[in-house]
Amino acid sequence: MPKLLDEAAIVRYREQGYAAPLRAVEAAQAARWQADLVRCCGQAERLASAAGIRQPSNRIKPYLLFPWAAELVRSPAILDAVEDVIGPDIMIFHTTIWWKPAQGEGFVPWHQDGTYFGLEPFEHVTAWLALTPSTPEAGCVRVLPGSHKRGQLPHADHKNPDNMLSRGQTVQAAVEEAGAVPLVLAPGEFSLHHTLALHASAPNHTAQDRIGLGISYIPASVRHVGPTRLSATLVRGVDRHGHFDLEPRPAAEADAAARATHADSINRFWVASEGIPEMQLVH
Repeated sequence: MPKLLDEAAIVRYREQGYAAPLRAVEAAQAARWQADLVRCCGQAERLASAAGIRQPSNRIKPYLLFPWAAELVRSPAILDAVEDVIGPDIMIFHTTIWWKPAQGEGFVPWHQDGTYFGLEPFEHVTAWLALTPSTPEAGCVRVLPGSHKRGQLPHADHKNPDNMLSRGQTVQAAVEEAGAVPLVLAPGEFSLHHTLALHASAPNHTAQDRIGLGISYIPASVRHVGPTRLSATLVRGVDRHGHFDLEPRPAAEADAAARATHADSINRFWVASEGIPEMQLVH
C-alpha cells in the first residue's frame, strides 16, 4: 500500500516521469533549514577542474557534514514518497545544493541526471526540495513529461561559467521545450523526477535567491558500473547487496570525522565522474 502517493500519482509518475508538488515539511521548518544552509554553505567558491567548474564542495553531500542536512535528507515524507516509487531499501547516492543568486545568470541545461552517475539499472529518483519559492521567474526546474521513456540519450560537455552543472553536460537530442512543465514549489515542498527525465532550469530573475536541494535516492540493489568503489548512505530499510561503502551520519557539525568522511566520499565521486566522459559505453 502506498505511503504518501496514491495509486493514481504512482501511475502518473511511471507514465510522466515526475510527481509534484508534494509537501515535505511546513514553511517554518524550511525556513530553519534555509538559515542553517546559508550559515554553513553561504561562503563557497566554485572550483575549476579539468572537466569543468565544480559545485563548491560544501554544497555537495552536505548531509555528511551537517546534522541539520542529515535530518533534511531523512525527512519522513520525502522517504515515504521515494519508497512509493523505488521500494523500501533506500540509499542516498548524491545530493547537491542548488543556489541561484537573485538577478543572476546561472542556468541548468537540458540533461538527464543519470548521464554521469554510472549507475544501473535506471531505477533511481531525484527529490528536489525547495527552501525558497521556486517559480518560473526564479528559474524553477522544468521537466519534459514522458521523456524518461526515451532511454539514455547522448550528452556533450559545454563549458560555460553560467552553466551550473560541473561539466556543462547537455543533451544532444532535440528537446520540444513547448511541452515542458514547470515544477512550481513553495518552501517545504518537493518534486520527484526519474533519473532519465529530461529537465532544465532558467536563470533566477527575481529579487530573492532561489535555494533548493536535489537529492538522488537509489534502491539498495542499484550498483555503480565504473571501477571506482563509491560510498552511499542507507536512510531506510536494509542493504542486502553491499555495492557501496556505507557513510556514517555526522555526530557534530563539520567535526574532524565528518570532514574526513565527506572528503573521501566526494573525492571518490569526482574520480568516478571525471573518468567517464559519458555512459555510452555502459548503456
